Amino acid sequence: MKVLVAVKRVIDYNVKIRVKADHSDVDLTNVKMAMNPFCEIAVEEAVRLKEKGVATEVVAVTIGPKAAQEQLRTALALGADRAIHIETDERAESLAVAKLLAKGVEEEQPGLTILGKQAIDTDNNQTGQMLAALSGLPQGTFASEVAVDGDTLQVTREIDGGLQPVELTLPAIVTTDLRLNEPRYAKLPDIMKAKKKPMDVKTPADLGVEVASKVTLLKVESPAERKGGIKVGSVDELVDKLKNEAKVL
Repeated sequence: MKVLVAVKRVIDYNVKIRVKADHSDVDLTNVKMAMNPFCEIAVEEAVRLKEKGVATEVVAVTIGPKAAQEQLRTALALGADRAIHIETDERAESLAVAKLLAKGVEEEQPGLTILGKQAIDTDNNQTGQMLAALSGLPQGTFASEVAVDGDTLQVTREIDGGLQPVELTLPAIVTTDLRLNEPRYAKLPDIMKAKKKPMDVKTPADLGVEVASKVTLLKVESPAERKGGIKVGSVDELVDKLKNEAKVL
């Protein structure tokens, strides 16, 4: 079985986000970029399936500028066999990404496609669902456990009320939750080997997909600074402050 894994280039989660002086966008000057943490989980799960003998090939795919090849090489170092880079400098929105991935699913015919449930930059949590709809494939979102049994996929979903087990018929789409696994670190020998692994570069035009943004970014602002809390000496004082200062009672 072939497994297709989508990865995304985002600002490293340890980096403090800066906004441009004109508030037109986030400032990416000299900012460390990394693979989206949920995508790391997706890659790890695909590699584990290969190590178990369930998957025969793991293919990583990303959509973004030329610099995004860095994240594909990371996926290759973690155990993916080859990579596909759909190169574009446009700000690709969820639907455009889903359409491009749907073309990838159509061409590669994977038995399983794995995505992170969301990216930590846009935080939309919708690409996997859109991909499933466009591809006409069953989906198991927010997966905290995945098990393949022949042509059947058992997925444990994390939902508000607890855990929900679902059974899907392969091929299928899965989006990963945080508790699915603990991603490994790439070893130096694997990083060196990744440089020689094949990477196919395409453009959205090659796949017949329009990626021009349909959303206009008006303004970006940093979150308001949070004020420190205070301690009160009694319940009466608390009620007084909630009533007369916070005006919530």
